[in-house]
Amino acid sequence: MVLAALPCTSLRRQRGTMMGKGDLKIVNKGLEDEMEISGYRLCRWKLVLVGLGALCTGGFLLLVLYWIPNWLVWTTCTRTTVGEAEMLLLRSTDEFKRWFWTRVRVMLAPGRDPFDRLDVPGKTTKKQMVEIRYFTLHSTTYFWNGTAQNFEVLKGLEDLILTCSSIHSDHSAGLTKDLQDFRRLFFGENEIDVKVPSLFKLLLKEVLNPFYIFQLFSVILWSTNSYYYYAGTIVFMSIVSIATSLYTIKKQYVMLHDMVAAHSVMRVSIYKADNEIEDAMSTDLVPGDVMVIPTNGTIMPCDAVLISGMCIVNESMLTGESVPVTKTNLPDPGQDKRESTSDPVYSTDGHKRHTLFCGTQVIQTRFYSGELVKAVVVRTGFSTAKGQLVRSILYPKPTDFKLYRDAYLFLMCLVAVAAIGFIYTIVISIMHQVPAQTIIVKCLDIITITVPPALPAAMTAGIVYAQRRLKRAGIFCISPQRINICGQLNLVCFDKTGTLTEDGLDLWGIQRVEAGCFCCSEEKACQEYLVTSAFVACMATCHSLTRIDGKLSGDPLDLKMFEATGWVLEEASEEETSLHNNIMPTVVRPPRQLFPEPVSSPGQDVELNELHSSYEIGVVRQFPFSSSLQRMSVVVRRLGEKHMDAYLKGAPEVVAGLCKEETVPADFAHVLEDYTKLGFRVLALAHRCLEAKLTWHKVQNINRDVIENSMDFLGLIIMQNKLKAETPKVLEDLRQANIRTVMVTGDNMLTAISVARDCRMIPPQHRVIIADALPPKDGQTARIDWQYTDDPGLPASKGAQYEAVEMGLDEAVDEERYHFAISGKSLAVVIEHFPDLAQKLALHGTVFARMAPDQKTQLVEVLQSIDYCVGMCGDGANDCGALKRAHGGISLSELEASVASPFTSKTPDISCVPTLIREGRAALITSFCVFKFMALYSIIQYISVTLLYSILSNLGDFQFLFIDIAIILVIVFTMSLNPAWKQLVAQHPPSGLISGPLLLSVLTQILVSLGFQVLCFLSVQHQSWYEKWTPASDACNTTGLKILPTHNATAGHNHSSKNIMNYENTSLFYVSCFQYLVVAIVFSKGKPFRQPSYKNWPFLLLVSALYFFTFFIMLYPIPAIDAFLQIVCVPVQWRLMLVIIILVNTGLSVLMETFILDVVLWRLVFSRGKRSGSDVAVASQTPQSAIDLWGAKCLSWLCCRGNAALSTRYERLAQELKMDHSWPPQPKTTTVAKTTENSSYSVVPAH
Repeated sequence: MVLAALPCTSLRRQRGTMMGKGDLKIVNKGLEDEMEISGYRLCRWKLVLVGLGALCTGGFLLLVLYWIPNWLVWTTCTRTTVGEAEMLLLRSTDEFKRWFWTRVRVMLAPGRDPFDRLDVPGKTTKKQMVEIRYFTLHSTTYFWNGTAQNFEVLKGLEDLILTCSSIHSDHSAGLTKDLQDFRRLFFGENEIDVKVPSLFKLLLKEVLNPFYIFQLFSVILWSTNSYYYYAGTIVFMSIVSIATSLYTIKKQYVMLHDMVAAHSVMRVSIYKADNEIEDAMSTDLVPGDVMVIPTNGTIMPCDAVLISGMCIVNESMLTGESVPVTKTNLPDPGQDKRESTSDPVYSTDGHKRHTLFCGTQVIQTRFYSGELVKAVVVRTGFSTAKGQLVRSILYPKPTDFKLYRDAYLFLMCLVAVAAIGFIYTIVISIMHQVPAQTIIVKCLDIITITVPPALPAAMTAGIVYAQRRLKRAGIFCISPQRINICGQLNLVCFDKTGTLTEDGLDLWGIQRVEAGCFCCSEEKACQEYLVTSAFVACMATCHSLTRIDGKLSGDPLDLKMFEATGWVLEEASEEETSLHNNIMPTVVRPPRQLFPEPVSSPGQDVELNELHSSYEIGVVRQFPFSSSLQRMSVVVRRLGEKHMDAYLKGAPEVVAGLCKEETVPADFAHVLEDYTKLGFRVLALAHRCLEAKLTWHKVQNINRDVIENSMDFLGLIIMQNKLKAETPKVLEDLRQANIRTVMVTGDNMLTAISVARDCRMIPPQHRVIIADALPPKDGQTARIDWQYTDDPGLPASKGAQYEAVEMGLDEAVDEERYHFAISGKSLAVVIEHFPDLAQKLALHGTVFARMAPDQKTQLVEVLQSIDYCVGMCGDGANDCGALKRAHGGISLSELEASVASPFTSKTPDISCVPTLIREGRAALITSFCVFKFMALYSIIQYISVTLLYSILSNLGDFQFLFIDIAIILVIVFTMSLNPAWKQLVAQHPPSGLISGPLLLSVLTQILVSLGFQVLCFLSVQHQSWYEKWTPASDACNTTGLKILPTHNATAGHNHSSKNIMNYENTSLFYVSCFQYLVVAIVFSKGKPFRQPSYKNWPFLLLVSALYFFTFFIMLYPIPAIDAFLQIVCVPVQWRLMLVIIILVNTGLSVLMETFILDVVLWRLVFSRGKRSGSDVAVASQTPQSAIDLWGAKCLSWLCCRGNAALSTRYERLAQELKMDHSWPPQPKTTTVAKTTENSSYSVVPAH
């Protein structure tokens, strides 16, 4: 086989066979990575023009094209059909509308379909080769399909849409070497290759960030102006920031690479077409290969379907539940010619019980004599379950956070202000006949003043300090930018097992039934008088436990139940199994000490010994647990007995319905309700003595429905899923903080609801609505069955109670007294067939059970689509996708999940969640404070410079240096040190910079600063002693006051050609320095999200020192300092006037920020909100949130958007549902999907 890259120009076909020029295609239609795709061809004259533009702009045009990929394609290519394209431009169809571009490549292959049979294996000639067009994006390869006229992804054997019988008949014999090589051209090597980028590539990507480019421009400009000190400081900070970022990113890639590579390459045995077994590397596997599973187990390197034998598999990598799962071989309907059984189409989702998934661990295999355990490879590489998980980590969807969007918008406003200053500078300079070179430098300088290059470093400071505090709290962060986002979390999803609860369930007690009545509850089942009872026999046999390396393994519930009996389980060894034609049964027996000690004759002692040695039970047939049936059963035979027995275990109401009516206690429903209201997980047991004529062979082929009926009710097992000690308190803290909590688990629905009630995630007085969605089947449309219940264990016979929970609009909906519980499969059906209901269910959904990893991610995206800021807390690899996709993901495991999660906690409980949110809120408020301060710093300096430009003056280099380093950087890096507030409060911080409180705060401080600087500038020019300053000026000697020195501190200094030294400059310098300090103090707020500033002693100490120093040099001039800062001497009375101006400025700034904004305006807005009856205003508990609402209303009114008081989608949706009298659905009803696009959902009584 030959693989070659050819120029795409050689592949152009006749356009008559193609679609019209400029066609648009859709790839991955209906999937989360759906994209629009359009074709382009390189255009030489456009390339020449772009090259000339790059030369003329000094390479800046290339940077712009790098930042905006769609512009790159549009400016260098011309549009053509996708089928003829050399370049492809792709755009995601989600809300982010991201652009990607890629090149179309060509390879040579002996056929277009990888599943074609080669005519002459091993003798392929070049004449038979055909050209295959393809492109690769995000580790996925797309091939051109000439029939569909579009690019498609080849996933694996499932593309053939195979039936179960065809897998056995056509794909169980293995592949020849030629077929393997042919398929490898399309599917590539079976490897999940996580490439670790070189440091040079990472550095290049980092430094090409627009902020760093602007910093480079600023540094060059300052260097030409001999402003080396500040330039050097900015360069140093940038280098530290880049180095830290590179280290973090590199570490993430290395961790992910090591995690994936640990078990991705290994030796495997491949069953060949010539009935030989060949050892090969796992990277050589292709779909259709037959892999031999070793008896001692292995880590699966691919997705494969089991065609012979049986495997015990640990799927914790996918499900998060460390429970061994039994995988059986795929049934072959074509084998039995006598019965016309259905032959379903194979799919990995529909046949999970027969599919071994990549990354899962095969612990043990079981086989028939002389037969290998074989599996047909279905998917390889990134197409496997593990590969898709890694792809979701490598290429996550961007997280949309309002702070960063608003930051760019705010910067654009500063750029607009800079543009005004730019024009003003040009006009003033031309009017005063300033040389052109000076005009250019001054105009560019005004831009670097207005848009501060130190802003990224300043914004990072608070995040770095928060990261350090989180580390001290045992929370490690690999994505520092997510800390700010965590401050906005208003919904947190929790995994259940290992996160909210301890692993597994504990046995609380049992309640047996005798003669149709309940006995008293008993704590232990391991009692002498119960050893031969059917109740204990059922507990000992009705489970799916197995021995692995001599240790019992299986479902934790089954394990606890079996351990409570004290019995012993034995399984046949491999040698014993190989001697028989069928698998030897599992045997259980009670220990000797459970039998009563003999008290009479020796003969009776012998009888007891015989009883003990003979009392053992063999499991003949197991009907595994079915979530749809909510039960499992076994057929057993006790040694010495001629008949077999059947034991059943399952949901109490299900088991009771399969038992004889006279054996079920009359108070069954009442007893069950009492237990379930206390949050216990209750299981029921039943027994049936089977007919003696039922043989072993008949049992192996019998339908479970024949066994599971007419049973005797044995009693109840009461299990307790123990919560971690911290769970209830943490969830209560989150509830008090108005943060919604949701459970997302791979566990059973009934258990999940029980735990949700136990931890008060669902309060006792609230109802649970189980939404059971079923896909279309047998010509029927999809539907959702609604069931109201106090507890999922409530029996159907209590139907009157269901009707009694009818939820009135005024009561239940307003107070949100209902919660939806839905499974992963049902959620998938709802999203596909009831898209309008998905968000409604998400709004009140509290329990999401049986969720697969991709469904967890999907749920996070649905919640984000209604504007929730979503956190995710989990501990398993199955949580990786959701942890990465959530706004803030925190892992309680230091294994696989920590690679995907932005945060990892060393404390294995959820107490880390409030800590993270508190620190996130503190970091977010710090970011707001720093951003406001940096904006005011820019505007204050901009005002000073523009005023001085009017007299052809400017601030001196060392004045700039004193302001930029001694004041600004010192304040920025200390005002961020305020720790988080001790408690998680109910108030939420503002969601972005473009919000009422922040805008009003910034605008009022700008007006105050502008007013006092203009006042100072004009006042100094109207003083009696004022004259145009020269080195000979002696304004200080005009006063007779002897309080302060009156010498001319700058008499010997040569007059600068830049006209720096003058009275206006000195006056504005003093006033502006105090303005920087004042806004730093008023912006540095504490409660309710941060500790007060007086506890931030570095900030307090340094601000006090700067106040003292600035007052000192103003009131008591020191010649050396004045000469260094290029300050001139002014009379004492003007110094005292400056003190008055500064004090009034300070007082007004503090008054505007603390009294006007936080008190008076809040009361005005809050009282109006109460009178208007706005739910959002009434719910607001702080000045900030009320003003935020008021600001949002003002902005929406200015933008002609009407009333937008409810700013988030989930608020608007809640308002709509409040007015919808048909929501929530009535009990025992069914919602049927739309039959046509224009029709509506219909609600009918449930069958």
